[in-house]
Amino acid sequence: MKTIKTIFIVDDNDTNLMAAKTALEGVYKTFALPSAAGMLKLTEKIMPDLILLDIDMPEMDGFQAMKVLKTDDDLKSIPVIFLTAKNDEETEIRGFELGGLDFINKPFSAPVLIKRIEMHIETDKLIKESQRAVRNIHNATISVIADLVENRDKVTGGHIERTQAYLGILIDELVRSGVYAEEMKAWDKNILLPSAQLHDVGKINISDVILNKPGKLSDEEYEEMKRHCAAGEETIDNIISKTEDDDFLLHAKRFAGYHHEKWDGTGYPRKLRGEEIPLEGRLMAIADVYDALVSERPYKKPFTHEQAVEIIKKDSGTHFDPALVNAFLNVAEDFWKTLEHRVSNERIYK
Repeated sequence: MKTIKTIFIVDDNDTNLMAAKTALEGVYKTFALPSAAGMLKLTEKIMPDLILLDIDMPEMDGFQAMKVLKTDDDLKSIPVIFLTAKNDEETEIRGFELGGLDFINKPFSAPVLIKRIEMHIETDKLIKESQRAVRNIHNATISVIADLVENRDKVTGGHIERTQAYLGILIDELVRSGVYAEEMKAWDKNILLPSAQLHDVGKINISDVILNKPGKLSDEEYEEMKRHCAAGEETIDNIISKTEDDDFLLHAKRFAGYHHEKWDGTGYPRKLRGEEIPLEGRLMAIADVYDALVSERPYKKPFTHEQAVEIIKKDSGTHFDPALVNAFLNVAEDFWKTLEHRVSNERIYK
């Protein structure tokens, strides 16, 4: 069954507004809006597939509205076609620079309007399908690399998948509470979470003897193990140098290089303190330690969920960012439910 696309028509002139709405009725689901402010308000409830946006409007004109759209992560990918009675080069150049797809001059022909919209919606669909395919390949590649790392480490099975799940829970809580909203404003969770799978990629450089030692590491062995943070950064830096699309790699680099730093400056490899540590590293520190505490190791029995929560709570302000610990405490039960579910699945599929 074909999905009917949603079009916002934004124009302060009632005649133009109704002409466009009448032309598109029966083909698209349309919303006629007399102001840019009304359009932005409606996007809080309904996400359009395309916006027809008049340029000359009082209070907020089309170009100003376009700037608002392009600075919002949820709205910036919506295709926009400008409606205008102007026909000058300067107006068109500015509209295209702001990210507009096309211009339709008023008064417009209904068949031409429909065809132009059809063309741009189809083009947008093809672009998004291509982007989705590339992202799927990219995520699959990351998963394979992460599996290669984890398959070498016989001690921490399932750790990468579990920490990724914990991060998702913690990030959702930060978004809900508004904590670190400015730092996270440009983050795309669909890119961020898969990149977290590479946080231990530096273990590729660590000897199997140390990685799979059935007991506690000696001081010398522990120092060697600590190299995995810097080694992970170097590995990802090498990939970054060979690609232009590096958002996910920058996240991965921060996860890899900083997840063993501590809030009080006693961590490694750089002994950074407080907000000198990138947010990705501070987040992974909690997910990583929680999973280590509740998991069995050759040298220890697993702590209970309650014990792990108390340890993380006690280390707020020393090992961990206090704001992130507060967020963790709000969703700690979700961590436990995720652990129970994933451990059960691991037992089933072994």
